[in-house]
Amino acid sequence: MGKSTKTQHLREKMRTAAKQSKQQTLDNLQDAPQKPDKAAESDQEKHIVITEIGTQTKEDELALKIAFRLLPSKTAFSKVKSDLWFDGQQISSVTIGIPQSPLATNDFELAPVLDMKGIEAGPHTIKAEMHELWASDEKLTSTSKEVTIEYVPMKREDRLIRVPIVKSVAGTDLAIVSDTEKNIYRKIEEDMKKEAISRRDTW
Repeated sequence: MGKSTKTQHLREKMRTAAKQSKQQTLDNLQDAPQKPDKAAESDQEKHIVITEIGTQTKEDELALKIAFRLLPSKTAFSKVKSDLWFDGQQISSVTIGIPQSPLATNDFELAPVLDMKGIEAGPHTIKAEMHELWASDEKLTSTSKEVTIEYVPMKREDRLIRVPIVKSVAGTDLAIVSDTEKNIYRKIEEDMKKEAISRRDTW
């Protein structure tokens, strides 16, 4: 009997310890800070905001700066497609993989450079379209921004020359001489006249 009582007592003690350990584990899980759920974040309403389309005219080129922001954050996106339009015609389409590095921000920039040889001066429209792509290349989130620029072609000569250059002078058959040269020519003419007079006198 005594041995049975001791065994029952040990079993009760073990059950009590197991319950206490289980309760402590549950309490620790409840108190532990919850990590952000990426799946839940991706289910939030997502936006791509094009914050800027900037331009800089270079020699026969137009440098663009297309800045955009991903909301709620970059972790909700995997890849984004960017389409560029010039005067109503699509001129490029690129797919951008969104880095998930903790050092990356939610703001990104694209810097395409357009070859403007043969493009006439005047107003032109530039439009950027951005879409979030899923695995099947289905467009999920779309946005666009359009700006009108006044394009003035820049040539190399326009950047380097600060004063005008005389290319030609009307009446190129005329001899243009300095005052010093005029005096020399006048003296030669006078000497020639004197010599002609002295010869005539000797005849």
